[in-house]
Amino acid sequence: MTRKRRRMLYGAIGMVLLGGATALVLSAFQDSLVFFYSPSDLLARHGATGRAVRMGGLVEKGSVAKGADGLTIRFRVTDLKTSLPVTYRGVLPDLFREGQGVVVEGTLSPDGSFRATEVLAKHDERYMPPEVAKALKASGEWRPQGQASAGTAP
Repeated sequence: MTRKRRRMLYGAIGMVLLGGATALVLSAFQDSLVFFYSPSDLLARHGATGRAVRMGGLVEKGSVAKGADGLTIRFRVTDLKTSLPVTYRGVLPDLFREGQGVVVEGTLSPDGSFRATEVLAKHDERYMPPEVAKALKASGEWRPQGQASAGTAP
C-alpha cells in the first residue's frame, strides 16, 4: 500500500469516527432537551403529548385545589388566551399563589391535562421568566410593573 493510499485510509477512518462521535453526542443532547411552551402553544402542538416539556404562564385565580392527601395539588395555568389544568404531587414553593407567574415541568396527557413533576414560582415581584414574559406579551395582556397600558396616563 502506498503512502498516499494509507493516508487516505487513515483520513477516511478518522472521518467515520468523528461522524460516529458527533452522532452519539447529538443523540444524548436530544434526550435531555426540554422545550418551553405557553398553554396555547402546547395545545397547538399535538406531538408534545408524553414528552417532557416546560409550560409557563400565570396561575389562574380561583383554580388552586388541594387533594385529600395534602400532597396532590390541582390548578390551572393560563397565558390569558388558554388555560390548562395541572396536577402536581409534592410540596409547592413558598411563593406559589394565584395570579403569579409559574413554570411547570412535566408531560401533557392525552386527555389534555398536564402532569407536573416540578413547579417553579417567581421569586420577586418584578421577576418574570423571559419565556413567560414573551408568551404573555404575545397575548397582548402582560405589562411590566410601573408601565401603564396604552391609552392611559402614567
